[in-house]
Amino acid sequence: MTPVDLIALAASTSLLAGWRLYLVTLMTGLGMKFGWIALPDQLHMLDVLANNWVLAIAAVGAFAEFFADKIAWVDSAWDTIHGFIRPLGGALLALAIVDAGDPAWQVGSFLLGGGAAFVAHAGKAGARTLVNASPEPFSNIVVSTAEDVAAGGLLALAIANPVAAAIVASLLIGLSLWLLFAARRLLRRILEPRKPAVR
Repeated sequence: MTPVDLIALAASTSLLAGWRLYLVTLMTGLGMKFGWIALPDQLHMLDVLANNWVLAIAAVGAFAEFFADKIAWVDSAWDTIHGFIRPLGGALLALAIVDAGDPAWQVGSFLLGGGAAFVAHAGKAGARTLVNASPEPFSNIVVSTAEDVAAGGLLALAIANPVAAAIVASLLIGLSLWLLFAARRLLRRILEPRKPAVR
């Protein structure tokens, strides 16, 4: 992998960690354990993801998140709890992927990964606020399932073609920011006291 590929892979997997940290960890770890993913030598630090304990914790987390994410307002509580965990996980994934000897690269990749995961997490949480405001109960299931499929598909793309995945990830970061601001406007509209009509 070229340095551009490594940075692209770090950026896209970090963004995915902002949506589905446990699923990304579990899928990557299983792929490495069973030989589905052939990572280059410079990514040897990711071998820890194939550890049985890491896989077990990731599986429990992915299972819990799969159901919690599909219930209105439970998903928002889950997102609040993971407001620190997902960005840290994204930062650590990026750091493990870049694995550069230069401390400047290490700090840069840590900040890049944490920032990408935070923006993705914030956009996801903002989108869920919009979805939770709708009166019907099925939109949460549809949106959450779409996130599951998108996370799995983008992870596969990141492994096969990191640059293409980074481009898609950049578009998703833009969408995440837009959703965050849209949710903020909606909350402001909901929470502002209504002025009485003038007769």
